[in-house]
This record gives sequence, structure tokens and C-alpha cells, in this order.
Amino acid sequence: MSATIIDGKEVAARVRAEVAQAVAELGERTGRTPGLATILVGDDPASEVYVRNKRKACSEAGIGDHHQHLPADATQEDVAAVIAEANANPEVSGILLQLPVPKGLNGKELTALISADKDVDGLTHVSAGRLVQGAPGLRPCTPLGVMELLDRHDVALEGAEAVVVGRSDLVGKPVAFLLLERNATVTMCHSRTRDLPAVCARADVLIAAVGRAEMIGADYVKPGATVIDVGINRTENGLKGDVEFDAVAERAGLITPVPGGVGPMTIAMLLRNTVTAAELAS
Repeated sequence: MSATIIDGKEVAARVRAEVAQAVAELGERTGRTPGLATILVGDDPASEVYVRNKRKACSEAGIGDHHQHLPADATQEDVAAVIAEANANPEVSGILLQLPVPKGLNGKELTALISADKDVDGLTHVSAGRLVQGAPGLRPCTPLGVMELLDRHDVALEGAEAVVVGRSDLVGKPVAFLLLERNATVTMCHSRTRDLPAVCARADVLIAAVGRAEMIGADYVKPGATVIDVGINRTENGLKGDVEFDAVAERAGLITPVPGGVGPMTIAMLLRNTVTAAELAS
């Protein structure tokens, strides 16, 4: 068996096109344009690249750019004031504080100051509570991207056995709750899970989000399963996912590559969340 490769770049491009159309329609209906406030503190090169890419994607979709760049010596109060200003600005639909923040700042406390209705990263306590309770709200972008890939490839989730490897607040936990919302039977695995390969091998849908290069081998995978690799690990041989791609691709039915799988979906879903926030506000 040779798995069908899920092309995240192609799906992300379709989502971005849909977002651009939604932005245009929202403008015609309400006379207002969604806006994203990106907040960058300091001069970390990787963070600068991430924010630049997000701002470029917003511009291409017609979303307003409300960027704030603070110096590395900005205080907790300085950043909190910028967040408060964005919370109060009706032209800002979504707010994103780029993490990590410089030493001396508390990223979790600052993130918690973002209005849940503008929390396009889905990281505040209120957003997490809405997800757990199934209440309407904004969800984390990468887990949303995982669900979008599953839906675009007609992966049946109701009644399916789904295994999530990794229990992070950013990916593992939220994607587990999103799968539960779709009536999958979800098992969450972690470093204390006994006989991990056997647990994973039961999965119809296997989500790898553990952050260890090529940890998931062919013996972890049920023949014909859908395998979504969220991991991005820098190795001597380049970027690698959490899944041993070549071996697993011979066993799975569907599989995402790294790079080019889940990665492109994150910014695409950020754009969609920004439009969703604007629609809720209107």
C-alpha cells in the first residue's frame, strides 16, 4: 500500500482564496474590513519572519494590518497597554501576540489580557473553556488546520478511533477536543503511555504532535489509517516530522508530509479566524 499524500499547500491556498472572498463580501455587507493586530516584542529573527509572513498573508486577503513592534526592553505594562488599545479598537478584529516574548516578560499573562472575542490564536483561558464546553468561539489555528485537512479529504470521523500523540496546550489538547466534537473516540497519549505503538496501531486517525523527529514508525500505524504529522523538527538532514515518512507512507492510507502538510494551514486558519471574529463582532 502507498498512501495518498495530503497537500497542505494546496488546501491552504484554497482556504486563503475563500477568506479573500469572505473579506470582500463582509465589506459589501457591513462597510467594514476585518483587521489583525500583530504584536511583536523584541528582535528575535524567527519571530520577525513569522510575523512578516502573517502580515503578508493578511494583506493578500484584504485584511487590515494593525502591526505594533515594541523594543526588547519593553515592560509588561508597555505590552499590556498595547493589547488594551487593540482590544478597544473597533477596526481590530483579531489580536496576535507573537510568542515567545523576551525574558522578563510573562507571555501567558499577556496573552490572557487579549479579549476572547479577538483571540485569533485561541490561547486565552476563556477560549480554551469555550472549546472544552463546545461553546462558540475561536479555536487554535494549527488544530483547526488539522481538522480542515481531514475534512477536505473526506476522512470519516464519527465513530472513528482517533489517537493523539502529545498533550500540549497548543495542539494536542485542542485537537483532541475538536475530534470529540465530531464524535470520534479519542485517546490522548503522552510520555507515560504504556505500549505506545500498540495504542497508536488501533487508530483510524493518528495525530502526531509530540516534537520528536521520526518517532512514529510503521509499527505504530494501522494499515490504511490517516496519519497527520504536526511535528516540525530541525535535524542534520533538514526538517523532519514526528513520523518516519517513507516507512509509514507504505502502510497508511493518507499522510501529511513535512514540510508542506500541516504547516501551511496555520496561517490560513489564522486568516479565517480573523474573518470569523469580524463576522461575530458585526
